[in-house]
Amino acid sequence: MRRPLIGLTAYAQQVQYGSNDLMAGMLPMTYVRAVHATGGRAVLITPDDPNTDVLESLDGIVFSGGGDVDPAYWGAPRHPETEVDPARDEAELLLMRGALDLGLPILGVCRGMQVMAVVGGGTLHQHLPDVIGHERHRAAAGTDPLAADASAYGRHDVVVQPGSRAHDLLGSRLTVNSFHHQAVDDPGAFRPVGWCPDDRVIEIIEHPERSFALGVQWHPERTPDLRVFAALAEAAADRAGLRPAAVAA
Repeated sequence: MRRPLIGLTAYAQQVQYGSNDLMAGMLPMTYVRAVHATGGRAVLITPDDPNTDVLESLDGIVFSGGGDVDPAYWGAPRHPETEVDPARDEAELLLMRGALDLGLPILGVCRGMQVMAVVGGGTLHQHLPDVIGHERHRAAAGTDPLAADASAYGRHDVVVQPGSRAHDLLGSRLTVNSFHHQAVDDPGAFRPVGWCPDDRVIEIIEHPERSFALGVQWHPERTPDLRVFAALAEAAADRAGLRPAAVAA
């Protein structure tokens, strides 16, 4: 029997490949491995030629981490620290609206959670240190988030609201990694159900009217704790009428 097909939003970036300087569709393999380890089959969705038709072939979708969301989408001026990718914003906001309309199981990771909030009519903090007075939600300046090992990420606890779907999945408290300077301010149509206890930064959101639409601000794909990916695979398998996905221990 086939595995549930899970889309992964990717991005386009100029890279040096051997002697060639070219534009490549990219995503860290940690996302792909997380989907495969939890019973799904991963397929990358690049931001060129955006259209919701791709969603018709998917059983679930992951909106991956990355750069900033353009504040024009919630009517705010751009902060000096904000760097945007118009093509990626256009593609991912279109896909997020389509996935929500279809009831497709959704997992948003870091930037992906922020895209969820913006599509839901919410807003973001553009530069978190201005709000909370520290930079402990990301690693030291100059660290490359694609090359960094786990120790380069910010570390903090997350407390989870009892009675939420996230609480059923993750329990009341967990320690996470983080690498971000934007964060959800107003989650819009989504419900905030997890926070950093030290500064009340929103770390988990979920949609109250969708079977599975979960956003996390950290990077579970870079850890051994793949419960959110396993839950996505199970929701995708259920939607597709497949047997429950095989979940890695």
